[in-house]
Amino acid sequence: MKGRRRIAGWKDKILFTPGPLTTSQTVKQAMLRDLGSRDVEFIGLVKDIRNKLLELGQVSPDQYTTVLMQGSGTFGLEAVVSSTVPPDGRLLVIVNGAYGRRLAAIASVLRIDTATLEYAENTTPDLREIADTLKTDGKITNVSVVHCETTTGIVNPIREIGEIAAKYGAKYFVDAMSSFGAVPIDLAECKIDYLVSSANKCIEGVPGFSFILCRLNSLKETAGYARSVSLDLLGQYQGLEKNGQFRFTPPTHALAAFRQALAELEAEGGVGGRAERYRRNYETLVGGMRRMGFTEYLKPEDQGYIITSFLYPDDPNFSFEKFYESLNQKDYVIYPGKVSDADCFRIGNIGRIFEADVKALLAAIAETITEMGVKLKYTLQGSKFPRVRS
Repeated sequence: MKGRRRIAGWKDKILFTPGPLTTSQTVKQAMLRDLGSRDVEFIGLVKDIRNKLLELGQVSPDQYTTVLMQGSGTFGLEAVVSSTVPPDGRLLVIVNGAYGRRLAAIASVLRIDTATLEYAENTTPDLREIADTLKTDGKITNVSVVHCETTTGIVNPIREIGEIAAKYGAKYFVDAMSSFGAVPIDLAECKIDYLVSSANKCIEGVPGFSFILCRLNSLKETAGYARSVSLDLLGQYQGLEKNGQFRFTPPTHALAAFRQALAELEAEGGVGGRAERYRRNYETLVGGMRRMGFTEYLKPEDQGYIITSFLYPDDPNFSFEKFYESLNQKDYVIYPGKVSDADCFRIGNIGRIFEADVKALLAAIAETITEMGVKLKYTLQGSKFPRVRS
Protein backbone atom coordinates (compact mmCIF):
# COMPACT_ATOMS: atom_id res chain seq x y z
CA MET A 1 0.00 0.00 0.00
CA LYS A 2 1.69 3.14 -1.18
CA GLY A 3 0.65 6.54 0.06
CA ARG A 4 -2.59 7.00 1.91
CA ARG A 5 -5.65 4.79 1.62
CA ARG A 6 -8.74 6.60 2.90
CA ILE A 7 -12.46 6.14 2.69
CA ALA A 8 -13.86 9.06 0.70
CA GLY A 9 -14.33 12.14 2.82
CA TRP A 10 -11.72 11.51 5.52
CA LYS A 11 -9.11 14.21 5.94
CA ASP A 12 -7.39 12.89 9.04
CA LYS A 13 -5.95 9.57 10.09
CA ILE A 14 -8.68 7.18 11.19
CA LEU A 15 -8.54 6.55 14.94
CA PHE A 16 -9.19 2.95 15.96
CA THR A 17 -8.67 3.89 19.59
CA PRO A 18 -10.80 4.14 22.76
CA GLY A 19 -10.76 7.94 22.56
CA PRO A 20 -10.31 10.62 21.48
CA LEU A 21 -12.09 9.31 18.42
CA THR A 22 -12.66 10.09 14.80
CA THR A 23 -15.49 12.63 14.66
CA SER A 24 -17.82 13.79 11.91
CA GLN A 25 -17.16 16.92 9.89
CA THR A 26 -20.38 18.43 11.25
CA VAL A 27 -19.30 17.90 14.86
CA LYS A 28 -16.02 19.65 14.11
CA GLN A 29 -17.82 22.47 12.29
CA ALA A 30 -20.03 23.08 15.32
CA MET A 31 -16.94 24.43 17.10
CA LEU A 32 -16.49 27.25 14.60
CA ARG A 33 -18.46 29.66 16.77
CA ASP A 34 -17.66 31.72 19.84
CA LEU A 35 -20.26 31.61 22.59
CA GLY A 36 -20.17 33.56 25.81
CA SER A 37 -20.40 31.46 28.94
CA ARG A 38 -23.24 33.63 30.24
CA ASP A 39 -25.10 34.04 26.95
CA VAL A 40 -28.73 32.95 26.99
CA GLU A 41 -28.05 30.72 23.97
CA PHE A 42 -25.20 28.95 25.70
CA ILE A 43 -27.16 28.47 28.92
CA GLY A 44 -29.94 26.90 26.84
CA LEU A 45 -27.40 24.63 25.12
CA VAL A 46 -26.12 23.40 28.49
CA LYS A 47 -29.67 22.73 29.69
CA ASP A 48 -30.46 20.74 26.54
CA ILE A 49 -27.33 18.62 26.97
CA ARG A 50 -28.07 17.86 30.61
CA ASN A 51 -31.63 16.78 29.82
CA LYS A 52 -30.66 14.69 26.80
CA LEU A 53 -28.07 12.76 28.81
CA LEU A 54 -30.75 11.79 31.33
CA GLU A 55 -32.85 10.45 28.45
CA LEU A 56 -29.91 8.33 27.31
CA GLY A 57 -29.62 6.98 30.85
CA GLN A 58 -33.35 6.13 30.76
CA VAL A 59 -34.11 8.18 33.88
CA SER A 60 -36.26 11.20 34.69
CA PRO A 61 -35.15 14.60 36.03
CA ASP A 62 -37.19 14.17 39.20
CA GLN A 63 -34.90 11.30 40.25
CA TYR A 64 -31.56 12.05 38.53
CA THR A 65 -29.55 15.04 37.36
CA THR A 66 -26.61 15.61 35.05
CA VAL A 67 -23.52 17.46 36.24
CA LEU A 68 -21.05 18.62 33.59
CA MET A 69 -17.42 18.84 34.72
CA GLN A 70 -14.55 20.55 32.88
CA GLY A 71 -11.60 18.30 32.05
CA SER A 72 -11.11 14.76 30.83
CA GLY A 73 -13.06 11.74 31.97
CA THR A 74 -10.61 11.20 34.81
CA PHE A 75 -11.59 14.61 36.22
CA GLY A 76 -15.17 13.37 36.40
CA LEU A 77 -14.06 10.18 38.12
CA GLU A 78 -12.05 12.12 40.69
CA ALA A 79 -14.98 14.47 41.24
CA VAL A 80 -17.19 11.54 42.22
CA VAL A 81 -14.59 9.79 44.38
CA SER A 82 -13.58 13.02 46.16
CA SER A 83 -17.12 14.33 46.61
CA THR A 84 -19.34 11.37 47.45
CA VAL A 85 -17.44 9.20 49.95
CA PRO A 86 -18.20 10.39 53.50
CA PRO A 87 -15.24 11.62 55.59
CA ASP A 88 -15.46 8.45 57.67
CA GLY A 89 -16.59 6.27 54.74
CA ARG A 90 -14.91 3.32 53.07
CA LEU A 91 -14.77 2.74 49.31
CA LEU A 92 -14.74 -0.71 47.72
CA VAL A 93 -13.13 -0.68 44.27
CA ILE A 94 -13.69 -3.73 42.06
CA VAL A 95 -10.64 -4.08 39.83
CA ASN A 96 -9.92 -6.14 36.72
CA GLY A 97 -7.84 -3.71 34.70
CA ALA A 98 -5.82 -0.51 34.62
CA TYR A 99 -8.81 1.79 34.94
CA GLY A 100 -10.08 0.08 38.07
CA ARG A 101 -6.58 0.48 39.48
CA ARG A 102 -6.75 4.17 38.59
CA LEU A 103 -9.92 4.57 40.65
CA ALA A 104 -8.17 2.97 43.61
CA ALA A 105 -5.15 5.23 43.09
CA ILE A 106 -7.35 8.34 43.09
CA ALA A 107 -8.91 7.25 46.38
CA SER A 108 -5.50 6.53 47.87
CA VAL A 109 -4.13 9.98 47.02
CA LEU A 110 -7.24 11.50 48.56
CA ARG A 111 -6.55 9.45 51.71
CA ILE A 112 -9.92 7.75 51.47
CA ASP A 113 -10.17 4.44 53.29
CA THR A 114 -10.24 1.97 50.42
CA ALA A 115 -10.66 -1.77 49.95
CA THR A 116 -10.13 -3.55 46.64
CA LEU A 117 -11.28 -6.82 45.13
CA GLU A 118 -8.85 -7.63 42.35
CA TYR A 119 -9.34 -10.10 39.53
CA ALA A 120 -7.32 -11.17 36.52
CA GLU A 121 -7.68 -8.87 33.55
CA ASN A 122 -9.41 -11.59 31.52
CA THR A 123 -11.88 -12.45 34.32
CA THR A 124 -15.16 -10.83 35.33
CA PRO A 125 -15.65 -10.12 39.06
CA ASP A 126 -16.90 -12.82 41.42
CA LEU A 127 -20.38 -11.69 42.46
CA ARG A 128 -20.46 -13.98 45.48
CA GLU A 129 -17.18 -12.56 46.76
CA ILE A 130 -18.51 -9.02 46.33
CA ALA A 131 -21.62 -9.90 48.32
CA ASP A 132 -19.59 -11.62 51.04
CA THR A 133 -17.27 -8.59 51.31
CA LEU A 134 -20.16 -6.18 51.74
CA LYS A 135 -21.83 -8.50 54.21
CA THR A 136 -18.76 -8.86 56.44
CA ASP A 137 -17.27 -5.36 56.11
CA GLY A 138 -19.85 -3.04 57.60
CA LYS A 139 -17.62 0.01 57.06
CA ILE A 140 -18.07 0.00 53.25
CA THR A 141 -20.25 2.95 52.24
CA ASN A 142 -19.46 3.17 48.51
CA VAL A 143 -18.81 0.66 45.71
CA SER A 144 -17.22 1.39 42.33
CA VAL A 145 -16.57 -0.60 39.17
CA VAL A 146 -15.63 0.04 35.55
CA HIS A 147 -18.30 -1.05 33.07
CA CYS A 148 -16.23 -1.65 29.94
CA GLU A 149 -12.59 -2.04 31.05
CA THR A 150 -10.73 -0.64 28.06
CA THR A 151 -7.56 -2.33 29.29
CA THR A 152 -8.94 -5.41 27.52
CA GLY A 153 -12.47 -4.66 26.35
CA ILE A 154 -14.06 -6.89 29.00
CA VAL A 155 -17.58 -5.95 30.10
CA ASN A 156 -18.43 -6.17 33.79
CA PRO A 157 -21.92 -7.05 35.10
CA ILE A 158 -22.99 -3.67 36.42
CA ARG A 159 -26.64 -4.58 37.02
CA GLU A 160 -25.80 -7.55 39.22
CA ILE A 161 -23.17 -5.59 41.15
CA GLY A 162 -25.63 -2.75 41.63
CA GLU A 163 -28.20 -5.09 43.12
CA ILE A 164 -25.62 -6.33 45.62
CA ALA A 165 -24.52 -2.80 46.55
CA ALA A 166 -28.14 -1.73 47.08
CA LYS A 167 -28.88 -4.79 49.23
CA TYR A 168 -26.14 -3.75 51.66
CA GLY A 169 -26.92 -0.03 51.58
CA ALA A 170 -23.81 1.12 49.68
CA LYS A 171 -23.79 3.97 47.18
CA TYR A 172 -22.89 2.69 43.72
CA PHE A 173 -20.55 4.41 41.26
CA VAL A 174 -20.01 3.17 37.69
CA ASP A 175 -17.22 4.29 35.37
CA ALA A 176 -19.05 4.01 32.04
CA MET A 177 -16.44 6.00 30.16
CA SER A 178 -16.23 3.70 27.16
CA SER A 179 -19.77 2.34 27.11
CA PHE A 180 -22.31 5.10 27.73
CA GLY A 181 -24.04 6.10 24.52
CA ALA A 182 -23.42 2.76 22.77
CA VAL A 183 -24.41 0.18 25.38
CA PRO A 184 -27.95 0.51 26.78
CA ILE A 185 -27.84 1.38 30.50
CA ASP A 186 -30.90 1.93 32.67
CA LEU A 187 -29.42 3.69 35.69
CA ALA A 188 -32.38 3.07 37.99
CA GLU A 189 -32.60 -0.60 37.06
CA CYS A 190 -28.86 -1.00 37.72
CA LYS A 191 -29.21 0.82 41.08
CA ILE A 192 -26.56 3.35 39.99
CA ASP A 193 -26.07 6.44 42.14
CA TYR A 194 -23.31 7.99 40.01
CA LEU A 195 -22.28 7.25 36.42
CA VAL A 196 -19.37 8.98 34.70
CA SER A 197 -18.58 9.22 31.01
CA SER A 198 -16.83 11.64 28.70
CA ALA A 199 -17.68 13.83 25.70
CA ASN A 200 -15.11 12.17 23.44
CA LYS A 201 -16.24 8.56 23.68
CA CYS A 202 -19.32 6.81 22.27
CA ILE A 203 -21.34 9.98 21.82
CA GLU A 204 -18.56 11.05 19.42
CA GLY A 205 -17.91 14.55 20.65
CA VAL A 206 -14.51 16.14 21.23
CA PRO A 207 -12.40 16.23 24.42
CA GLY A 208 -13.04 18.95 26.96
CA PHE A 209 -15.46 17.77 29.62
CA SER A 210 -16.90 14.77 31.40
CA PHE A 211 -20.41 14.30 32.70
CA ILE A 212 -21.84 12.64 35.77
CA LEU A 213 -25.38 11.30 35.98
CA CYS A 214 -26.33 11.48 39.66
CA ARG A 215 -29.21 10.16 41.71
CA LEU A 216 -30.55 13.36 43.25
CA ASN A 217 -31.23 11.95 46.72
CA SER A 218 -27.70 10.57 46.94
CA LEU A 219 -26.05 13.74 45.65
CA LYS A 220 -27.90 16.00 48.08
CA GLU A 221 -26.68 13.89 51.00
CA THR A 222 -23.04 14.74 50.23
CA ALA A 223 -22.88 18.28 51.64
CA GLY A 224 -19.52 18.74 53.33
CA TYR A 225 -17.92 15.65 51.74
CA ALA A 226 -15.97 17.43 48.96
CA ARG A 227 -12.19 17.28 49.18
CA SER A 228 -11.68 19.72 46.28
CA VAL A 229 -13.00 23.12 45.24
CA SER A 230 -12.98 22.76 41.47
CA LEU A 231 -14.10 19.11 41.56
CA ASP A 232 -16.88 19.63 44.11
CA LEU A 233 -19.71 17.65 42.51
CA LEU A 234 -22.49 19.06 44.69
CA GLY A 235 -21.12 22.58 44.28
CA GLN A 236 -21.05 22.18 40.50
CA TYR A 237 -24.65 20.91 40.53
CA GLN A 238 -25.82 23.80 42.70
CA GLY A 239 -24.16 26.31 40.38
CA LEU A 240 -25.80 24.82 37.30
CA GLU A 241 -29.18 24.72 39.02
CA LYS A 242 -28.92 28.29 40.29
CA ASN A 243 -28.43 30.07 36.97
CA GLY A 244 -27.54 27.45 34.36
CA GLN A 245 -23.89 28.50 34.45
CA PHE A 246 -20.63 26.75 35.26
CA ARG A 247 -18.83 27.92 38.38
CA PHE A 248 -15.60 28.24 36.38
CA THR A 249 -14.88 28.80 32.68
CA PRO A 250 -16.71 26.16 30.63
CA PRO A 251 -15.35 24.48 27.47
CA THR A 252 -17.80 26.32 25.22
CA HIS A 253 -16.57 24.94 21.90
CA ALA A 254 -16.52 21.34 23.13
CA LEU A 255 -20.07 21.74 24.44
CA ALA A 256 -21.27 23.11 21.11
CA ALA A 257 -19.71 20.12 19.36
CA PHE A 258 -21.33 17.77 21.86
CA ARG A 259 -24.82 19.12 21.20
CA GLN A 260 -24.26 18.35 17.51
CA ALA A 261 -22.93 14.90 18.41
CA LEU A 262 -26.09 14.22 20.43
CA ALA A 263 -28.23 15.22 17.45
CA GLU A 264 -26.27 12.80 15.25
CA LEU A 265 -26.66 10.04 17.82
CA GLU A 266 -30.42 10.55 17.77
CA ALA A 267 -30.48 10.55 13.96
CA GLU A 268 -28.63 7.23 13.96
CA GLY A 269 -31.33 5.61 16.05
CA GLY A 270 -30.11 6.48 19.52
CA VAL A 271 -28.10 4.12 21.67
CA GLY A 272 -29.54 1.08 19.89
CA GLY A 273 -28.61 2.33 16.44
CA ARG A 274 -25.09 3.23 17.49
CA ALA A 275 -24.68 -0.12 19.23
CA GLU A 276 -25.66 -1.87 16.01
CA ARG A 277 -22.98 -0.03 13.99
CA TYR A 278 -20.29 -0.62 16.59
CA ARG A 279 -21.22 -4.30 16.81
CA ARG A 280 -20.93 -4.64 13.02
CA ASN A 281 -17.52 -2.96 13.22
CA TYR A 282 -16.49 -5.42 15.93
CA GLU A 283 -17.69 -8.50 14.07
CA THR A 284 -16.00 -7.38 10.86
CA LEU A 285 -12.76 -6.67 12.71
CA VAL A 286 -12.63 -9.89 14.71
CA GLY A 287 -13.64 -12.05 11.76
CA GLY A 288 -10.92 -10.52 9.59
CA MET A 289 -8.26 -10.72 12.29
CA ARG A 290 -9.07 -14.38 12.95
CA ARG A 291 -8.81 -15.19 9.27
CA MET A 292 -5.31 -13.68 9.25
CA GLY A 293 -4.37 -15.75 12.31
CA PHE A 294 -4.57 -13.18 15.12
CA THR A 295 -5.98 -14.26 18.47
CA GLU A 296 -8.07 -12.20 20.89
CA TYR A 297 -6.96 -11.94 24.51
CA LEU A 298 -10.45 -12.43 25.94
CA LYS A 299 -12.97 -15.24 25.59
CA PRO A 300 -15.75 -14.17 23.19
CA GLU A 301 -18.42 -14.38 25.89
CA ASP A 302 -16.57 -11.78 28.01
CA GLN A 303 -15.72 -9.44 25.14
CA GLY A 304 -17.66 -6.27 24.41
CA TYR A 305 -17.86 -4.54 21.04
CA ILE A 306 -16.15 -1.32 22.16
CA ILE A 307 -12.47 -2.28 21.93
CA THR A 308 -10.64 -5.56 21.37
CA SER A 309 -7.23 -6.71 22.62
CA PHE A 310 -5.20 -8.99 20.33
CA LEU A 311 -2.19 -11.04 21.35
CA TYR A 312 1.12 -10.41 19.61
CA PRO A 313 1.85 -13.01 16.94
CA ASP A 314 4.28 -15.71 18.03
CA ASP A 315 6.85 -14.75 15.43
CA PRO A 316 10.28 -13.17 16.03
CA ASN A 317 9.73 -10.85 13.08
CA PHE A 318 6.82 -9.12 14.82
CA SER A 319 7.59 -5.80 16.48
CA PHE A 320 4.68 -3.76 17.75
CA GLU A 321 6.61 -0.52 17.23
CA LYS A 322 7.17 -1.33 13.56
CA PHE A 323 3.60 -2.62 13.19
CA TYR A 324 2.16 0.53 14.75
CA GLU A 325 4.36 2.88 12.73
CA SER A 326 3.58 1.15 9.45
CA LEU A 327 -0.17 1.40 10.08
CA ASN A 328 0.26 5.01 11.16
CA GLN A 329 2.02 5.78 7.90
CA LYS A 330 -0.96 4.27 6.12
CA ASP A 331 -3.23 6.59 8.16
CA TYR A 332 -4.63 4.04 10.62
CA VAL A 333 -4.04 4.64 14.34
CA ILE A 334 -4.38 1.75 16.79
CA TYR A 335 -3.45 1.52 20.50
CA PRO A 336 -0.76 -0.34 22.42
CA GLY A 337 -1.86 -2.85 25.03
CA LYS A 338 -2.30 -2.29 28.76
CA VAL A 339 -2.57 -5.92 29.83
CA SER A 340 -0.05 -6.75 32.56
CA ASP A 341 0.36 -10.49 31.90
CA ALA A 342 0.42 -10.68 28.10
CA ASP A 343 1.76 -8.80 25.09
CA CYS A 344 -1.26 -7.25 23.37
CA PHE A 345 -2.36 -4.39 21.20
CA ARG A 346 -5.84 -2.86 21.05
CA ILE A 347 -8.16 -1.86 18.24
CA GLY A 348 -11.25 0.23 18.93
CA ASN A 349 -14.53 -0.11 17.07
CA ILE A 350 -16.05 3.22 18.12
CA GLY A 351 -16.11 6.74 16.76
CA ARG A 352 -17.24 7.88 13.33
CA ILE A 353 -16.03 4.70 11.60
CA PHE A 354 -17.94 2.14 9.57
CA GLU A 355 -17.52 -1.39 8.23
CA ALA A 356 -15.78 -0.08 5.12
CA ASP A 357 -13.18 1.61 7.31
CA VAL A 358 -12.62 -1.59 9.28
CA LYS A 359 -12.16 -3.54 6.05
CA ALA A 360 -9.62 -0.98 4.88
CA LEU A 361 -7.76 -1.33 8.20
CA LEU A 362 -7.73 -5.12 7.81
CA ALA A 363 -6.23 -4.74 4.34
CA ALA A 364 -3.56 -2.46 5.78
CA ILE A 365 -2.79 -4.95 8.56
CA ALA A 366 -2.49 -7.81 6.05
CA GLU A 367 -0.11 -5.77 3.94
CA THR A 368 1.91 -4.70 6.97
CA ILE A 369 2.48 -8.21 8.34
CA THR A 370 3.54 -9.32 4.85
CA GLU A 371 6.02 -6.45 4.71
CA MET A 372 7.34 -7.48 8.14
CA GLY A 373 7.70 -11.12 7.13
CA VAL A 374 5.39 -12.26 9.93
CA LYS A 375 3.90 -15.74 9.57
CA LEU A 376 0.54 -16.36 11.21
CA LYS A 377 -1.28 -19.64 11.71
CA TYR A 378 -5.01 -19.57 11.14
CA THR A 379 -6.90 -20.83 14.18
CA LEU A 380 -10.68 -20.59 14.45
CA GLN A 381 -11.60 -19.44 17.95
CA GLY A 382 -15.32 -19.82 17.47
CA SER A 383 -17.97 -17.83 15.69
CA LYS A 384 -19.88 -16.60 18.72
CA PHE A 385 -20.01 -12.86 19.15
CA PRO A 386 -21.02 -11.41 22.52
CA ARG A 387 -24.28 -9.95 23.68
CA VAL A 388 -22.96 -7.09 25.79
CA ARG A 389 -24.40 -7.06 29.28
CA SER A 390 -25.58 -3.94 31.01
